[in-house]
Amino acid sequence: MGCRLRIFLTDDEKLTLEELRKAKTVPQRTKDRAQVLLLNARGLKNEQIAQGLNWAISTVRQTLHRWEKLGLGGLWDAPGRGGKPRYSEDDLEYLENSVMQEPVNYSSKQLANKLASERQVYLSADRLRRVLKQRGKVINSRQKAKSTQVI
Repeated sequence: MGCRLRIFLTDDEKLTLEELRKAKTVPQRTKDRAQVLLLNARGLKNEQIAQGLNWAISTVRQTLHRWEKLGLGGLWDAPGRGGKPRYSEDDLEYLENSVMQEPVNYSSKQLANKLASERQVYLSADRLRRVLKQRGKVINSRQKAKSTQVI
């Protein structure tokens, strides 16, 4: 087993980490990383910290290494995390225009199939319905002549 990794914090760093840990707008993972640093600086062993947070010991060590290498910026997740949208604004506008111009009433499944066949954009019917609803543009076929309505 290697050397014990221990960090030492200044009073300003401790204050910053305490405030970060209590902030409402900070992601929970960032708060947890700040907690790891504070516990390590208080003298707890990495195994104890990992057990208390239900983390792997390697995750605690990784957090400590990120602090040493990147400082405060190392507590946040790297940009670009998560899935990328499979559709563009143009695709959604195309659907809206199609529904408004054509006399056919579409279900969300039919709209998803139309998007896949004509634009090569593959979304499930449920996902498409959620995306349109989020935009406030869910089409209600009974009110198509008036405007688009959220159902």
